[in-house]
Amino acid sequence: MTKTPRYVPSTFDPANPAQMEALGESLLSRAIHSPEQLEHWLLDVSEFSSVMDEDGTRKYISKTCHTEDEAIQKAFMHYVEEIEPRLKPIEFALKKKFIESPHRAALTGHRYAMLSRNWQAEVELFRDENVAIETQLTRFVTTYDKICAAQTVEFRGGTYTMPQMARFNEETDRKLREEAWIASNQRRERDRESIETIFDQMLPLREKIARNAGMKTFRDYMWKSMRRFDYTPEDCMSFAESVAKFVVPIRHELADQRAKALGLKELRPWDFGVDVKNRLPLRPFAENDVDGWVAKTKRIFDRLSPALGEQFDSLRVNGNLDLDSRKGKAPGGYQSFLAQCLQPFIFMNAAGTNRDITVLLHEGGHAFHSLAAKDEPISFLRHAPMEFCEVASMSMELLAEEHLDEFYSPEEHARSKRAHLEGIINVLTWIATIDSFQHWIYTHPGHSRAERTRKWLELYSRFDAPTDWTGLESIRESAWMRQLHLFHVPFYYIEYGIAQLGALQLWMKSKEDPKQALNNYRAGLKLGGTRPLPQLFKATGIEFDFSPKTIEPLMNFVKEELGGLPV
Repeated sequence: MTKTPRYVPSTFDPANPAQMEALGESLLSRAIHSPEQLEHWLLDVSEFSSVMDEDGTRKYISKTCHTEDEAIQKAFMHYVEEIEPRLKPIEFALKKKFIESPHRAALTGHRYAMLSRNWQAEVELFRDENVAIETQLTRFVTTYDKICAAQTVEFRGGTYTMPQMARFNEETDRKLREEAWIASNQRRERDRESIETIFDQMLPLREKIARNAGMKTFRDYMWKSMRRFDYTPEDCMSFAESVAKFVVPIRHELADQRAKALGLKELRPWDFGVDVKNRLPLRPFAENDVDGWVAKTKRIFDRLSPALGEQFDSLRVNGNLDLDSRKGKAPGGYQSFLAQCLQPFIFMNAAGTNRDITVLLHEGGHAFHSLAAKDEPISFLRHAPMEFCEVASMSMELLAEEHLDEFYSPEEHARSKRAHLEGIINVLTWIATIDSFQHWIYTHPGHSRAERTRKWLELYSRFDAPTDWTGLESIRESAWMRQLHLFHVPFYYIEYGIAQLGALQLWMKSKEDPKQALNNYRAGLKLGGTRPLPQLFKATGIEFDFSPKTIEPLMNFVKEELGGLPV
């Protein structure tokens, strides 16, 4: 149920620019004569922001769920083109009013220190001229989404979405896997020119945003914009080096084991999803049985904690789950928090695979994080830095792993766990690839497509498993284009690597004391965004560190766990 507004009138229409500007202006013009009045004003600003944020979030959710519905797309673009460009200057002015208030210094404590630090950075970066550029970038992202959502494949008499085609990667018939993999990627290749053109058009706009804000590079701009106060680009380079040293060798070992088990001299791209003993793919639930899948997932959360099970069920009760894959639905998966009704929403594209279980547990972790921090009265402090938000989701994948017998027999459970751990090895190398690629892109403005392709192939070779790409060179060159973060949220990817290391630490501790590990997990989530990253990690009983001293022992632990599982 939506909170009853305390300040925003019940007749307020967030889609009406005039009403939005009038309410914003009333907050801007309010006289503040004491710290108490400043605190009260902040709560009103928070409520105004929550109402506006929920309206935009609901329109985004509808847009991704129904990309072919013109009315829904029109409503979203109305928000992008008519509301956001007017709202952003108001939000900036409100934050500036707080930063410049003579009473701010009297609001002491860690919460206000975090708010001041965050808003100071935003105030320093904001430029009116960038609002129109950001609107233009959102249009490009929307076009990219529509292109990807329209990608369906005619295959062996059926029509499939891309997530549905991924099921064939697990089939034991190698010829079937090859045909499916090639059909999917040839379909993507048809849009390669359009997608790369969109990216080429976005790059100079992003560089212009950085220059307008007085920053040397877009990377510098994003570092400040994303409030990365606790680590540097050099730390990310160190992460990549550590992945190359401690993770890539494990990936190579696993690939060698796979090739031998499958009786192959060399692995092809379609050989990485199939079971190494050619057992039938894990199919934890029928593709059309979303309700059964959700019910079993709730039981997993119940076993971890009845409170978590109840929270997850609230999403179902409130209609805040859209999980199936269908034509006209945007790709990917996410959790969004509806800031006024204080409810999470989970979006996915399920196809009945083992991976779908992991993704729902992952997004469930995000939902638990949102709910744990929802009682923070200042909405701007509910959301932790993304490096910790992903600890919430990735830890839940691992903590819930022990209870997948809800879906599987003991043998299947072991297979699922092995797939999960191998997936962690793979994703760490992919994160290093994508993150290193972004650093290169935005520190080499004006580069050509050919230069970008060469750099991509260099990085891909550095972190990839040994694979025979003969005859598939063009597909390999464009593999980065399916990583939607590069289009939607540039530089948002290293967070997954940092968080995966945190999640592995928590999982290690849960082996010794599962109850204490879960208590620490929930204690960390409850802090929301009221502490800096090192303190959030510490509250969860783990270290904020992604140097060799952390990565090496964690990789040794993962190797030991893999060694104890049947192949």
